[in-house]
Amino acid sequence: MFTKIVIANRGEIAVRVIRTCRRLGIKTVAVYSEADRTAAHVFLADEAYLLGAAPVSESYLNGEKLISIAKAAKAEAIHPGYGFLSEQASFASRCQEEGLVFIGPSPEIIALMGDKIAARKAMEAAGFPVIPGTMEAVKNEEEAVDAAAEIGFPVMLKAAAGGGGIGMELVRNPIQLKQAFDATRQRASRFFKNGEMFLEKALEGTRHIEIQLLADHDGHVIHLFERDCSIQRRHQKVIEEAPAASIIGPLREKIAELAVTAAKQLGYTNAGTIECLVDQEQNVYFLEMNTRLQVEHPVTEEVTGLDLVEWQLRIAAGEKLELRQEEIACTGHALEARIYAEDPETFLPSPGKITGLLQPQEPYIRHECAVSKGSVVSPFYDPMIAKIIVNGSSRLEAIERMKYALRRYQIEGIKTNLPLLRKVINHHEFSKGNVTTKFIMEHIDNGES
Repeated sequence: MFTKIVIANRGEIAVRVIRTCRRLGIKTVAVYSEADRTAAHVFLADEAYLLGAAPVSESYLNGEKLISIAKAAKAEAIHPGYGFLSEQASFASRCQEEGLVFIGPSPEIIALMGDKIAARKAMEAAGFPVIPGTMEAVKNEEEAVDAAAEIGFPVMLKAAAGGGGIGMELVRNPIQLKQAFDATRQRASRFFKNGEMFLEKALEGTRHIEIQLLADHDGHVIHLFERDCSIQRRHQKVIEEAPAASIIGPLREKIAELAVTAAKQLGYTNAGTIECLVDQEQNVYFLEMNTRLQVEHPVTEEVTGLDLVEWQLRIAAGEKLELRQEEIACTGHALEARIYAEDPETFLPSPGKITGLLQPQEPYIRHECAVSKGSVVSPFYDPMIAKIIVNGSSRLEAIERMKYALRRYQIEGIKTNLPLLRKVINHHEFSKGNVTTKFIMEHIDNGES
């Protein structure tokens, strides 16, 4: 096992990794920007180094500075968390070149899965159904319109190098596609340094299901069951749960088998997540693979009793995955709600000073948070400031516990999305398990309760 690692991240995920490292006796090195001088992870780590100015290009995306800090601190490995450099193949390669272990899969796998077109081809070759669409980049508006006509509207216009909601546009006809093409391509070029676009059939009214995987360097791959991440706003996840209420029996086994088989064929290592869409006819389609720890990993930890960060570290250190599939049980139910510093009406970021913070404390409530009373939420970074996770013996019990937790969660001084979270968790259709990726648009945005 490692003796010291650098955590190339900030906020709640940096605090989360530090917690596991402390338990395992691993020393931690935090990095921080000028804006994060007083952040929680800086004080919790054994050592801390300044990266640079507040903008991410001068701090958390400065891979060379991170590597130089790791070498100066005599660290053996770098944990990238999620976001920032976690899925940048060139950074993983530089770590290898400098004799540092990148806690994640190989640079080759990161690059393959980061190219959404190449990922579609690889998954199709591995036997995982892919959403109907183009297998090559569409070069211009005309080519896109012709391809969409063949696929059938509506379609999703997507950035080949993108992820999440950035670089993604739903279009329902040729006029919309022509209007969206250049703007979406330019946005993709700006955010991902790659303007290649492709098309997929827009599958509406689907569930967003993902399978958590662990894989060691000896080819042993296991799954830790599925999560339902269907509650989204503008393609960004808001509430996640494990297991998925509607994914049972043969369908659960089918998705897990597809994911494990694909990971083995890819030669995947470390923790990873295969995301897919499940339509109303129970057809399963590959969406993307995240080659890192997921924001929503705590719900899987709650139902399996496993520490995913610990297994990331053990695998990266060369240990064999001693867990056997038949030994892993999914017990109870867990929910996670992401708390964002944003205006609940406009959904614009709401940076500022937190003047009051009250977090409910119960044995079944878990907080992943790196802010406190007096913390300043910076406008430079993602507005997610905390996550609240609850567990219960059943889905209904977990929902009731989340209702209680959200009622008592208070943040003052900034605006947050707590009102939205409360509306979702209290909605009768959510309690019934009738959730799709359109849930918020259909049931919340129209004022329904």
